[in-house]
Amino acid sequence: MTGSAPRLRLPARALVPGAARGRLLVLAEPLSLWGGLDPASGRIIDRRHPQAGARVSGRVLALPHGRGSSSASSVLLEAVRLATAPAAILLAESDPILALGAAVARELYGRGPPVVVLDGDGFGRLEDGGEVAVVEGGERVILC
Repeated sequence: MTGSAPRLRLPARALVPGAARGRLLVLAEPLSLWGGLDPASGRIIDRRHPQAGARVSGRVLALPHGRGSSSASSVLLEAVRLATAPAAILLAESDPILALGAAVARELYGRGPPVVVLDGDGFGRLEDGGEVAVVEGGERVILC
């Protein structure tokens, strides 16, 4: 992140609180982590997904919502264990399955991505590749 002033502060609601910084990976479509993410590499492996092959590791992953199986929480948990998980997860809609994976990771490993839901039209303001910070607690997301 540069030393310049933040461009935009977006209100958010934390499902799993925390702080994180990183480069955004904004997904064009929802993603099922079960069968859609390889936790060993941190890459999207769903060949039908528009961002197939993209790596989520260390990125701030933005997706409208999760898709599919309740096993997605275990895939996220494994990615945290292997240090290939996203730095944070930003959502347009609440997703308790993704939140569960992050919360359990914190309990088991003492680390895990914050998971936040952006209020209003905040999700639509995210730009792929942009720098972002999730403020401690997850009540705000700052686009830098």
